[in-house]
Amino acid sequence: MKDWNGNGNSIYKTLGASNHTDKEREENDYYATDPVAIDKLLKVEKLSYTVWECACGAGHLSNRLREHHHMVFESDIIKRVKDSGLFAFYDFLTITKSSVHIEDFDIVTNPPYKYAKEFVLKALDLVEPGHKVCMFLKLTFLEGKARLQELFSKYPPKKIWVFSERVMCAKNGNFEGMRAGGGSAVAYAWFIWEKGYKGETTIGWL
Repeated sequence: MKDWNGNGNSIYKTLGASNHTDKEREENDYYATDPVAIDKLLKVEKLSYTVWECACGAGHLSNRLREHHHMVFESDIIKRVKDSGLFAFYDFLTITKSSVHIEDFDIVTNPPYKYAKEFVLKALDLVEPGHKVCMFLKLTFLEGKARLQELFSKYPPKKIWVFSERVMCAKNGNFEGMRAGGGSAVAYAWFIWEKGYKGETTIGWL
């Protein structure tokens, strides 16, 4: 009975899945994304040749983008990637346009959970009109008054691509451990913004 009374994620153990509760989250919010998320994204969205992965972790998404022949600039507050020659230490939320030395880029990332809204707003500030911001986010990101007032009402996504099958985000990149624990209990989607877009948001499925 102790497990049921004292452990807030007991239900997720019962389900054999992980929901990454706040109490258990990795200190620097490092949850690697299964690269299959990029494969699915590129089936429905055309990206610029140059892509900035601004919370790159160990490079799971950026490496897959390179496999699809994109030039990828990587940044993060901690260096976990192998030296690609295109990595920079950046606190993305404090960066200015004048310090960005790449051009004609889209931004693609799985942002830190607790700063997702701020990452979207910063990314939209940094890209040029017509360029895309693609964020791998929980479906529950659609909820919340603050997000409606500060983000969605001003900058509606052009498209939301919902995964029809669950995609894993593994704490510290430990995909094997996550599979052994039953996979993911979280529903994700690619949220696509195009700077300057003012139309309605449409939803599709991957």
